[in-house]
Amino acid sequence: MTRLYREGRTETVRSCTVESCDFVRAMLDEKQTREERLRLLRVAADRHQQLYRDAMCGKGIDRHLFALYVVMRYLEESSPLFDKIFPPQYLLSTSQTPLNQCEVECPTVEMKDKLKLVSAGGGFGPVTDTGYGVSYIIAGEDQISFHISSKKSAENTSSKKFREDLKSTLRQMRELFA
Repeated sequence: MTRLYREGRTETVRSCTVESCDFVRAMLDEKQTREERLRLLRVAADRHQQLYRDAMCGKGIDRHLFALYVVMRYLEESSPLFDKIFPPQYLLSTSQTPLNQCEVECPTVEMKDKLKLVSAGGGFGPVTDTGYGVSYIIAGEDQISFHISSKKSAENTSSKKFREDLKSTLRQMRELFA
């Protein structure tokens, strides 16, 4: 995410919010109704959009807190808050690949055909030996492509299983809108 104004810095938009966790819990709870799940999805999506807008307008806090964390580490200080929000290792690292690289080079190509011309972002590796790296690209209204990576040496990870679980989850999401 980049700020709207000239020479704006990048900002992180964290997708794991209280609202998104409430939605996930509802999806895992067989007693929850379709309507309640849809309502919680909308609440989570609205919260994410607000965080996204805040970041674009210079109201994001992630990079500011990270700068304070870096200074704290430099001074060899510690903080329970920073240790909690900036753990040394992440088990899942994700990023969306923008489509604008193809919009300039091939403006006449239909959105649904762009993934035939560009990669799924090339992906990136996991940031920890026991984690995953996931890159994704959204192409139009009906296509998402993922690049999932994990280390073969890690006994508790499997990119293939992650892919199957992701496909199952996306199918469940599709059923919400059926």
